[in-house]
Amino acid sequence: MAELWTEAHESLMVKDKPKKQHKVFTLLVEVGRKEEDGLPDAASGAALMCYASGVDEAEAVRETVALMKQAGLAPLDVTGYGSLDDRLAEGHDIEEEERVLMQRALDENSVVVAQTTAFYEGDA
Repeated sequence: MAELWTEAHESLMVKDKPKKQHKVFTLLVEVGRKEEDGLPDAASGAALMCYASGVDEAEAVRETVALMKQAGLAPLDVTGYGSLDDRLAEGHDIEEEERVLMQRALDENSVVVAQTTAFYEGDA
């Protein structure tokens, strides 16, 4: 009886799905103002260049926006520039420093903010 149960149980077990390979995507996140967001007092917002890990760009965007909100920022818009392979195929010149940050995002399955540029009223 135990053998029958074991065989039936094993046949019902769901096989592990193969995990999709994560990639790192380059994202530009524009943020507005929010109380205690850490931006300079006179700033009207900012742009953050990020490297985000995900199985696809949509996941990388969702995770980045969620992280920005959790950090007290107010994300307004996200522009995706693709994965490392996408950028290389488009002829982008990617510095070693940038590659190191991308690898960090991939290794840590995280979002790395590489650069923050504050916006001020009157900026074009």
